[in-house]
Amino acid sequence: MIAGVLIVVGIAGIVLPVLPGLILVLAGIAVWAVPRGDVVGWTVLGLAVAIVVAGSVAKYLLPGRRLRDSGVPGRTIVAGGVLGVVGFFVIPVVGLFVGFVLGVYLAERARLREHAQAWPSTRGALAAVGWSIVIELLTGLLATGVWIGGLVLG
Repeated sequence: MIAGVLIVVGIAGIVLPVLPGLILVLAGIAVWAVPRGDVVGWTVLGLAVAIVVAGSVAKYLLPGRRLRDSGVPGRTIVAGGVLGVVGFFVIPVVGLFVGFVLGVYLAERARLREHAQAWPSTRGALAAVGWSIVIELLTGLLATGVWIGGLVLG
């Protein structure tokens, strides 16, 4: 019961980034797997950890590569990251994403001097944020699917 609640809250935390979603999903799976102490429990936990690690790496590498490939300079991405961190503390729930996109726009506006030229980079940042959320959600759902498979087998 507790495991399922942690997993559901973790999935919700991915969609509404208030909570560390993937960590909660893993915690829920661990709460189920560790007390079992059998092959099914440990296998499910090991697979879930591997999925979450791979998904977490992909979540940061793939959107960042798309931004760089679209011509957004590294310092613009850093500006977006800094304002994203500030936004996280200023605007609950969505501040990280709002701050990141705003940071990219302001940095590109300062660099290129015109809205029309800064906007494509900002659209790229929005797409990167979207892909990041999608990758994290798919990762959480895949780990949850492994857990459900363990429930069925166990």
